[in-house]
Amino acid sequence: MIMMKCPTCGNPVDLESNPSRPFCSERCKLIDFGRWADEQYSVPSNEPMPAAENPGTTPAPGTPDDLS
Repeated sequence: MIMMKCPTCGNPVDLESNPSRPFCSERCKLIDFGRWADEQYSVPSNEPMPAAENPGTTPAPGTPDDLS
């Protein structure tokens, strides 16, 4: 039996026989999915945001947003 903690609630999970693994239940699996859908998880980046997401910037010459 391989045991670990549920990433959502911390309860013990048997990885071999649990169909919701690595979560302890379908409920914890859906809570985690909801967090992804709400963009609560992110990876930090040093790259600047694209112009479409960064208000106050102008598009680069020749991009579709610049063609008017």
